[in-house]
Amino acid sequence: MASTVASVRHLISIDDLDDADLQALVLRGADFSAGTAGHPTPLAGDVVGVYFSKTSTRTRTAFSSGALRLGAQIIAYGPDDLQLNTGETSEDTGRVMSRMLDVLVARTAGDPAEMRAWAAQNRMAVINAMSADEHPTQALTDLTTMRRQFGQVEGLRVLYVGEGNNTASALALALTRFPGVEFELRTPPGYGLAPSYRERAAERAARYGAVFRERHDMDELPADLDVVYTTRWQTTGTSKPDPDWRTVFAPFQVTEALWETSPKAVFMHDLPAHRGDEVTAEVLDGPASIAFAQAENKMHSAMAVLEWCRA
Repeated sequence: MASTVASVRHLISIDDLDDADLQALVLRGADFSAGTAGHPTPLAGDVVGVYFSKTSTRTRTAFSSGALRLGAQIIAYGPDDLQLNTGETSEDTGRVMSRMLDVLVARTAGDPAEMRAWAAQNRMAVINAMSADEHPTQALTDLTTMRRQFGQVEGLRVLYVGEGNNTASALALALTRFPGVEFELRTPPGYGLAPSYRERAAERAARYGAVFRERHDMDELPADLDVVYTTRWQTTGTSKPDPDWRTVFAPFQVTEALWETSPKAVFMHDLPAHRGDEVTAEVLDGPASIAFAQAENKMHSAMAVLEWCRA
């Protein structure tokens, strides 16, 4: 039976983390990535449920592998395995699973309110492995990767190109909490950040001494960037109502031309990638790309999150 933990911690949004926790998770993920974290097994004796109602390669493997490396046992659920499909409430599902699991890692591409309902108990930690509006563990992976690449996150100049999706939302909430960061998004018209995330990111940037901007064109791009970031145009579990959306997105493809004014920039992508859509093969497979190291860091960051939830 899952044990009662007095300070069980959930990660459903980046905003669930205070500044100290955010910094600690990035540093701990970097320690795991660098091989300097030792071989802790804080989840020994724990059972971690991994529920993915949408497809996943990196995130599911990262949390499963990470939990096993930290000493836990895994129960995996597919999209048709839970009684949620037959009408059981999210609240009841959370109450029952919390009596058998210590952690639930979930990807739904749905409303995060469902995860909040699962988290309405004090036995089982709930981790958002992607909801419709936010992908917090991806943002932690990204910051861990930046920390490993540059030695710090503070002061970095980051350009995000593409849809203002759940990855962009989480990254906006996270990066703007690091002083000196300049984070600029270039999103297609009609496909920008949700207003609530744009407002929260702007507020955080003002509070922490960062810079946050969003434009809907590819004119007058910033120079001397540290990071160029994109995601695939067709986000998991979603479709676009505009049949001509590719025409709108076409100018936002990441090509080698972006490196003419930022020759030292690295390229990041949350993967999977569609070469020839959001990024050219020359960039994704080129010397500037750290996208596959970034993918590996999903496991290291997942380990930091699992450890934090059970601390």
